[in-house]
Amino acid sequence: MLPVSWDEALDSIVQHIQITQQRYGKEAVGVFGSGALTNEEAYLLGKFARLALNTSQIDYNGRFCMSSAAEAMNRAFGLDRGLPFPLEDLAQAEVILLAGSNIAETMPPLMQYLDRQQRAGGLLITVDPRHSLTARSGQRHLQLTPGSDAVLANGLLHVLIRDGLIDEDYIAQRTSHFDAARAMAAAYWPERVERLTGVPERDLVEVAHLLGQAHSTIILTGRGVEQQRQGVTNVLAYINVALALGLVGKPGSGFGSLTGQGNGQGGREHGQKANQLPGYRRIDDPAARASIARVWGIDESELPGPGRSAYELLASLGTPEGVRCLFVMGSNPVVSAPNALHIEERLAALDCLIVCDFFLSETARLATIVLPVTQWAEEEGTLTNLEGRVIHRRRAFDPPAGVWDEITLLCELARRLGKDQYFRFRNAREVFEELRRASAGGLADYAGITYEKIDAQQGVFWPCPTPDHPGTPRLFADSFPTTDGRARFHVTHYQGPGEEPDRDYPLYLCTGRILAHYQSGSQTRRISQLRALSPEPLIEIHPITAREHGLSEGDLALLSTRRASMQGRIRINETIRQDTLFVPFHWGGVQAVNRLTNPALDPMSRMPEFKVCAVRIERLANPGE
Repeated sequence: MLPVSWDEALDSIVQHIQITQQRYGKEAVGVFGSGALTNEEAYLLGKFARLALNTSQIDYNGRFCMSSAAEAMNRAFGLDRGLPFPLEDLAQAEVILLAGSNIAETMPPLMQYLDRQQRAGGLLITVDPRHSLTARSGQRHLQLTPGSDAVLANGLLHVLIRDGLIDEDYIAQRTSHFDAARAMAAAYWPERVERLTGVPERDLVEVAHLLGQAHSTIILTGRGVEQQRQGVTNVLAYINVALALGLVGKPGSGFGSLTGQGNGQGGREHGQKANQLPGYRRIDDPAARASIARVWGIDESELPGPGRSAYELLASLGTPEGVRCLFVMGSNPVVSAPNALHIEERLAALDCLIVCDFFLSETARLATIVLPVTQWAEEEGTLTNLEGRVIHRRRAFDPPAGVWDEITLLCELARRLGKDQYFRFRNAREVFEELRRASAGGLADYAGITYEKIDAQQGVFWPCPTPDHPGTPRLFADSFPTTDGRARFHVTHYQGPGEEPDRDYPLYLCTGRILAHYQSGSQTRRISQLRALSPEPLIEIHPITAREHGLSEGDLALLSTRRASMQGRIRINETIRQDTLFVPFHWGGVQAVNRLTNPALDPMSRMPEFKVCAVRIERLANPGE
């Protein structure tokens, strides 16, 4: 790479965009965003794609994060907010069921609420193929077969119904479609559940009774449940349990899903998703399109329609009908996308790749043009946390000379593309003012939120539709934003993962995060103290499985799936299932486990199946042998 001036870089980008769209059409230019962007940046990026570039081809890495939970909550409740209640409620719950999340390592600040809950005599039940650090802090652990979450949740519902532990009044007054869910649950008797999940019948029945007899219960899901080709079904199955118990909308009880990125909630509300407009509006809704067109001062016909989801967008790169010029902001798909080696090949096939980042990530190394932009401590903006609280992130430091913030960058590119009149923002606060107007009347309504109000209240919960509205810490107290005001049960039959172990690939592979690193590792792998804690990916394997494959602690091993291979060192773990391996995904190159993961997509959320695939393992010669 050669250093050039900002003028040269921006002129080159505009030229690439114009040539690409002249040759191949508007849709040949795409945008890939991030859940790490502020609300203002996410909003402006969506507007830039649809108005300055006039393309529908925009999605973001949050599609790989909470999209299954978001889709499930929209279907069941009519609205998606990770936690429809304040975090403080966790500390008050008598029982918490945590499925598919290791928050002790992936979200450590949240443990303070679980610690308080348990000190007060509360019970933590975890559901995970691994006996994780979080599972070790709880009192019950259901160690299910990877990919069998819907079976387990349906089994819990079966026992609750059979043993008279459901809330009949709540079901009758506040829900719909229970009869269909009841009929479905009849097929998941405990003996069958044990056969499919590996969870003993007695443990299933005990947990169902603990849930059904508690005065206050919260059910939470995380990526382990959601990053599957039936992730939406899995989440809906747990929501069925919460609705059957009458939990949703009651203080100290409820259902929620845990976010995975700093702005995982806000990042999916303001228009950087392929099928979405600001205010959490659907892009195929005529009323939503008309509303946003009015705010932006354009005709509704100028708004593109829905685009490709994240993996489908990335897989289309460089193909005759796909994107030929891609703009990436705050994401590292070479490491974080499933089937990552294929995605790396697709990125390399682009006519032009533009990456905005503050580090030279694996994706940036493939770029035609890299734009150095501010990092989080060098910019002001708002974020929306997992409980729907909009918070103010203040700038702590000035950026280095020659570094631009994303708002300045997008506005300048829009000006050079002839769209200056729509992008006259000088800072994040001015963008937020338009975001407020664009969100007004939507599900995620920020119209009554200002920076001053956020500071005065230490955050404001949406929806907050008017200046005198205090915000909404708890949702669903009286009704749900559905057509009939009721929450909906769903039929959640088990379909199985896209791949099951066989003779050639005899083990399950699960992926996830560890304490020392964050997401693709492009930031944390540069910090010497964190790198010392975890310098390379470790393959967790049960000692019996290790012996069967001639493996010992510290051995170098090769993992292979039908897509690719990666290398890592062996860590013996006596508490993991014998049929399962676990590998963290924070590394690139030959250490990238996402080269192995299955891009099988959930038909509703388009979430890839990161959490389950079939794998084989073999020992490699250690250096010096």
